[in-house]
Amino acid sequence: MDTKVTLSFNEEIIGKAKQFAEQNNISLSRLTEFLYKQITTGEYKSLDELPVADWVNQVAEGKAEYHTKARKRKDMKAEYLSSKK
Repeated sequence: MDTKVTLSFNEEIIGKAKQFAEQNNISLSRLTEFLYKQITTGEYKSLDELPVADWVNQVAEGKAEYHTKARKRKDMKAEYLSSKK
């Protein structure tokens, strides 16, 4: 069963990833799913342990940037309490 996810990426990186996916006759969604599957089926404790294929380095070019939104204390508390039920 597929689940929809909304992600934000650098526009240039997404353009390169779309080109790569198109050249390999795969959708960007399936390419992303493939990468997540590789990560979750391995015994990796950090990103540094994850083996990265040459094509990933070619697509990524440059240092990774991680963008997260600050979470409200109220939301974190609600999430914690709901997980304890």
